[in-house]
Amino acid sequence: MQNIYDNEIFFNGYSKIRENENNANNIFEKPALFSLLPTLNNKTVLDLGCGYGEHCIHFVKKGAKFVKKGAKRVVGIDISQKMLAIAKAENAHQNISYLNMPMEDIGELQERFDIVVSSLAFHYVEDFQALIKSIYILLNDGGVMVFSQEHPINTCFSTGSRWTKDENGNKLFANISNYSVEGERESTWFDDKVKKYHRTFSTIINTLIESGFQIKKLIEPVPTPEILKENPDYKDLLHKPDFLLIKATKGTSRL
Repeated sequence: MQNIYDNEIFFNGYSKIRENENNANNIFEKPALFSLLPTLNNKTVLDLGCGYGEHCIHFVKKGAKFVKKGAKRVVGIDISQKMLAIAKAENAHQNISYLNMPMEDIGELQERFDIVVSSLAFHYVEDFQALIKSIYILLNDGGVMVFSQEHPINTCFSTGSRWTKDENGNKLFANISNYSVEGERESTWFDDKVKKYHRTFSTIINTLIESGFQIKKLIEPVPTPEILKENPDYKDLLHKPDFLLIKATKGTSRL
């Protein structure tokens, strides 16, 4: 159960990225995630890997997108004490509870939820099948799970150069290595080793199906012409999407 976010160097580096309003999370991942959410009015929500609690406070705020009355209860879970300290200081609310626990332990929770959300956290979990089974149990019948993760095209990469370039250094296409070899990957980010777990697209989808979920929608966000005009560096995503987002339900959902 990796807790890289409580490493001081990593946490400071990550915080600087999130301070940039034009980061990929804000431009691509967050809008796609919110577009998959059902109406949250009077619902119970579990946020896995809640980080700063920014999503949690959004879920309970009246007048926010998808929120007319606000969720009646939100539970935010994160393994990082540093993240939760910020969540409790900046995004506290009477309808939000923050818990310091790893996602792998959610089977210990003694309540059920209408909606389970997770933003860019599942690729840190080794036993994906066990996690999905636990989520299925925690969801009420007709409940909805919405999650994002690093795209398998990205998590697979383990060796060699990430890009093939022309003689002028322009990127021609992204290289893929060991896509069919699932398991742990280790990379250096902010001067520290980070462990992630690669699973093929088919493994992700089949795990959901075999656990009883019905898959409703997939999104692989790419930049629009308008985004590229303001942020030309994101043209890399036309070669390979950074994120995969999935909406799935437990049975037939009315949410």
